[in-house]
Amino acid sequence: MRKEYLIYKLSDLVRSATKIPLEAFQKYGVKRGLRNEDGTGVLVGLTNIGNVVGYERDAKGRLVPCEGKLFYRGYELDDLVTPLLREKRFGFEEVAYLILSGKLPDSEELAAFKELLYDNMPLDHRTIVHIIDLEGNNIMNILARCVLEMYTFDPNPDDISRDNLMQQAVSLIAKFPTIIAYAYNIYRHSVQGRSLNIRYPKENLGIAQNFLYMIKGNDYTDLDARTLDLLLITQAEHGGGNNSTFTVRVTSSTRTDTYSSIAAGIGSLKGPLHGGANIRVIDMFHHLKENINDWINVEEIDSYLNRILNKEAYDKSGLIYGIGHAVYTLSDPRAKELKRLAGELAKEKGREDEYRFLTLLEREGIKCVTARRKSQKPICANLDFYSGFIYEMIGLPQEIYTPIFAMARIVGWMAHRIEEITFDGSRIIRPAYKNILEQRQYKPINER
Repeated sequence: MRKEYLIYKLSDLVRSATKIPLEAFQKYGVKRGLRNEDGTGVLVGLTNIGNVVGYERDAKGRLVPCEGKLFYRGYELDDLVTPLLREKRFGFEEVAYLILSGKLPDSEELAAFKELLYDNMPLDHRTIVHIIDLEGNNIMNILARCVLEMYTFDPNPDDISRDNLMQQAVSLIAKFPTIIAYAYNIYRHSVQGRSLNIRYPKENLGIAQNFLYMIKGNDYTDLDARTLDLLLITQAEHGGGNNSTFTVRVTSSTRTDTYSSIAAGIGSLKGPLHGGANIRVIDMFHHLKENINDWINVEEIDSYLNRILNKEAYDKSGLIYGIGHAVYTLSDPRAKELKRLAGELAKEKGREDEYRFLTLLEREGIKCVTARRKSQKPICANLDFYSGFIYEMIGLPQEIYTPIFAMARIVGWMAHRIEEITFDGSRIIRPAYKNILEQRQYKPINER
């Protein structure tokens, strides 16, 4: 048998070997995707870190839609963000301190934490050389490989004491922006033939400002930086049940090293059904701008959105990206915060017509999708609906949209890893799979 043909033969055999009837899941009471029949997540753990609220339960246990809320260590996201917007100051470091420690820092603690992060931002020269050697167009893969390489530079990589885990957390939070910025600039040089700029982080800048400086030099505004800061805050944590955080908790429960666990989280976040969704939204937005002539004509907008839902237009997936969420019903609090700043940024950039078009697409997209759904669960725009447009207005390339998500979520990942490992009652996470294949009798090779 030709070796080339064997791959196709194996693939064909696997197709039949992996067939499982959907009714079997109901027969054995299996929660597909760790989801209950009503769409809620199967409860698999307890946490003190984040809480995602998209519905309430009435006296009979039925789901009741409500305005979405996101809590970090018991504080509602809006209560953390509103003072920052009012005072026009940066807050990602403050929120990171809260998520890691469970306490809001005072001025002295926050200043010391910012200094500690800055001290950890520069990369070891060996890591820089490694990034250059890894040149490629997928920054998420480069980020994961750099994280794994950091194991070799850590004097105590397998130490899972609380103090060492916190040291590793600070190091990763500080280094993610530098790795991503350097990886993109090297990609920009090697693939796009542009000038190579490797900028050393500045001591007087926070993470959002330093990231923009390392990517763009001084070519950004204060509103650009504050908007990116808000994006990082809204993506820093989202409970223990989201796919990438659960991946970090599962791997951490085995007591593997921090770098292996975080690399696994990066692999999860990279998926287009998780962190990669913002790219799909902005691509769809570009398509709609080109194919809808009148951006304020509701009939034309509805007609084209229904063509997308009929799998007749755009990518023929039948999906309006950025509409709907697994937990949130009436609203996604993160999208509400981003929508507010996106309007300000659009005004500064002279892109108000596009912003108004996007908000109209949000309203009509929800209406069109709702009209077709069998479920009565309300739907809303999610975080990704506005994040891609914001990145684009700031002048950031699509190659780093998902890495920026990782740059924010590393805070939540490390908080959950520390909780998973240091909780006295923790045990290795090992769910069960029901085998439904009947036992077979072995045949010697000459009888097959």
